[in-house]
Amino acid sequence: MNQDRRAKIEKLIDEVQTAASELRDLHNELILLKDEEQESFDNLPEGLQQAERGQQMEAIANSLDDALSALDSAIDDVESAASEVENALEQ
Repeated sequence: MNQDRRAKIEKLIDEVQTAASELRDLHNELILLKDEEQESFDNLPEGLQQAERGQQMEAIANSLDDALSALDSAIDDVESAASEVENALEQ
């Protein structure tokens, strides 16, 4: 591999690692929001939890939880991609 391509790949690795770091930051923010929504739902009286608004709050918390799982997978994929590119540089 020539120096120019190596430099471009190293820059790309840095950019991918930055993207992964930003995704982790977003993940942490999303955890806080999901926890707030879940706590708000949990603090409602049982009768209000069963009402339309309570059901909506619970659905939102569940959707945010699903989003967290998807974001976890995306972060793993991005980190794996960066690792594979780093391995290519070592060869």
